[in-house]
Amino acid sequence: MSKGVIIGASIGNCVHVAGAAHFLSLAEDEGYEAIFLGPAVNVDMVLDSIEKHKPAMVTLGYRLTPENGVTIVRELIEKSARLTHKPIWIFGGTAPVAEKIRELGFFNVIFDGTDDIDDSITFLRTGQMPDKSGAELFAADLTGRLAQKHPYPLLRHHFGLPSYEETRKGVAEIAESRVLDVISLGIDQNTQQYFFKPEGRKPEMDGAGGVPVYDAKGFLKLKEASQCGNFPLMRCYSGTADVIPLAEVLNETIANAWCAVPLCWYNELDGRGDRPLQTSMEEAQELIAFHGKLGIPVELNEPHHWGLRDAHDTISVAASYISAYNAKKFGVRDYISQYMFNVPNSLSFSMDLAKVLAQIELSESLADKDFRVYRQTRAGLPFLSGDEAVAKGQLAASTALQMNVRPHIIHVVGYSEALHAATPEVIIESCKIVRGVVRSTLSGNTEALSDPRVKERRDELLSEAKYLLDFIRDEYSGMSDDPIGDAKVLSDCIKRGILDAPHIVKTGEFRGTLQTRVKEGKCLAWDAKAGRTMDERTRLETLIGKTKRNVV
Repeated sequence: MSKGVIIGASIGNCVHVAGAAHFLSLAEDEGYEAIFLGPAVNVDMVLDSIEKHKPAMVTLGYRLTPENGVTIVRELIEKSARLTHKPIWIFGGTAPVAEKIRELGFFNVIFDGTDDIDDSITFLRTGQMPDKSGAELFAADLTGRLAQKHPYPLLRHHFGLPSYEETRKGVAEIAESRVLDVISLGIDQNTQQYFFKPEGRKPEMDGAGGVPVYDAKGFLKLKEASQCGNFPLMRCYSGTADVIPLAEVLNETIANAWCAVPLCWYNELDGRGDRPLQTSMEEAQELIAFHGKLGIPVELNEPHHWGLRDAHDTISVAASYISAYNAKKFGVRDYISQYMFNVPNSLSFSMDLAKVLAQIELSESLADKDFRVYRQTRAGLPFLSGDEAVAKGQLAASTALQMNVRPHIIHVVGYSEALHAATPEVIIESCKIVRGVVRSTLSGNTEALSDPRVKERRDELLSEAKYLLDFIRDEYSGMSDDPIGDAKVLSDCIKRGILDAPHIVKTGEFRGTLQTRVKEGKCLAWDAKAGRTMDERTRLETLIGKTKRNVV
């Protein structure tokens, strides 16, 4: 059922019609009937068309000299007095033209070129511009906001400065900029580990890696600071101790948009906590179940944690399935599957895309009506240069690559990350860079998915990852009815090196003996003695000494 008619044209002597045509195309996608009058349309033709079609809205564009535009619009104002039908008037032009036209006070809505596609979509869906509306215009939960913004991805950015007050002010500044949909609070290690045991805090570590928060009121004030601008959602990483109590605090204070929890980390394995590996895994599964019961979305970080430690691509792909499997097993209904591109940072773009496509296929193989999977992409931290000008280009290039997989959420990485934590200014500029790329690729990107090399590598990784997963199931079939969802099994896989990474510190319990090399843009397992790469069958036979059937 049509929402009504929208008439569009460029007026006077202006022949620039791209803006009007694009807006009408968006309007058709939203259920309007679009009538395009063309370029250089005179005022009388516009008015005659209004009387004939009785449109809900009329969008007119002018991109030439501001003074000439004012003359034409004054003619429109004078002659429109005769209309018996009164539409909503929309104007689009360059910033100098829009500034002059705004002074005339005739148009209901004015686009000046600084607006983005999602602003137009919001207006077409609600009849309101985001910059003139309150909280009621913005969904307060993740799935609601995803629906509002579709097909435009939500943008998320990590933010937390060593100073609490600077962080609070920064949250408000970011919200007022309206460029970010989700503020992802970065709390310091003291808060993650000692929120409920303040006596354990180490003063010299306050603000290390994020913002120090000492009590529930601290979280509440940060949430309150975000209630302006486009009212961004807020979320925070899980703790490394007392994980359920902290999750309760986050839910009650910042309405945690979703829980991000690592399955294998934040423990003795990476030093971000002192919990034994199996204990932390079991607590992670409890945390997943806790959020599942409340209907709060969950994100597991396994694939990129392994990738950041230079595990070969097969382990990162298998980890995507392990993550999604555990989320589904423990009751999550809305699962956020994060795909960090550019890890390791020497991967080629084509092989990186192939890896992510394999991860997506395995993660989404578990999707059904009760388990919805959302794609979240991001650039890899090690990818960005310490030269900020170069890093801006890399951020844009990575985003263009990510858009090939049509993400629901883009986790924006500030271009300054190789030098320092992102400030509000860096976050706002980084989001604008990403929004520029999204604007250029949303309606169609280069056909990288059809590259035969990408398809070949994706299929190769699917076969290799399935072999690894099948190996784990077979190896532990006598120990567990569900090895992929069993914390005892998974922790033992890490201790034995079935799941391993070069950057894992070698101890009495953990091997860290896996070696990898990037060859032809792929991260592969490496046999140092033989001086060659290994497929997964060879790696596991060498490690365990058993032959397992291949899975294709």
